[in-house]
Amino acid sequence: MMVESCRPTLTINLSGARQHWLEGMLRHEIGTHYLRGVNNNLQPWSTSAGRKQYGLKPANPTEEGLASLHSVLLRKQPYLWRAALLYYTVYHATRMSFSQLFSHIAQFVQDPAVRWEYCLRAKRGQTDTSQPGCFSKDQVYLDGILRILRHRRNIDFKMLTSLGKVSFEDVERLRHIAVLRRTRIPHFMQDQEKYLQHLDHIVTVNELSDAQLRELLP
Repeated sequence: MMVESCRPTLTINLSGARQHWLEGMLRHEIGTHYLRGVNNNLQPWSTSAGRKQYGLKPANPTEEGLASLHSVLLRKQPYLWRAALLYYTVYHATRMSFSQLFSHIAQFVQDPAVRWEYCLRAKRGQTDTSQPGCFSKDQVYLDGILRILRHRRNIDFKMLTSLGKVSFEDVERLRHIAVLRRTRIPHFMQDQEKYLQHLDHIVTVNELSDAQLRELLP
């Protein structure tokens, strides 16, 4: 999603787009990024000065973790392979050249065009891609996912969305000063019990456990 002429604009390439992918992408871009952005504009911390005033934690892990979870939320098999592969690719980019990385991830991605995209993301901004090095931002997706799943039973997801672009760690101290009138909640989050069931299903399908999540993120 980009802002064009002061309006948020979502460009979709419909060639080859499948229904489940399209629905997930809309939950990711509209149901997460757009609605949290709309809600954020209502809050006293909507500016960089406001964020500094309230001492907010970085929002990106929560933002991208939520969006990634919502991409697969309603699927029967909500695998987190894309976030995991992005993390893995960035990790190995720190030790490999572009060409070495391209060959290395062939064990997971057969399509050379898709493999090229993963390597390009991991190496973007690097002036000499024959050397090890990475652009580490893509690790935020899996990091955010695991943090949210680890604490999912203690997060007020409706409030988290209403507060806008904030970390789940800031919810409790911000809820009493938030402007909640006119905030919007996506339809798939209206029933929080059902929403949690979907998150539990994601944990199960990806062969995770609460014990593993606690060990990984004490």
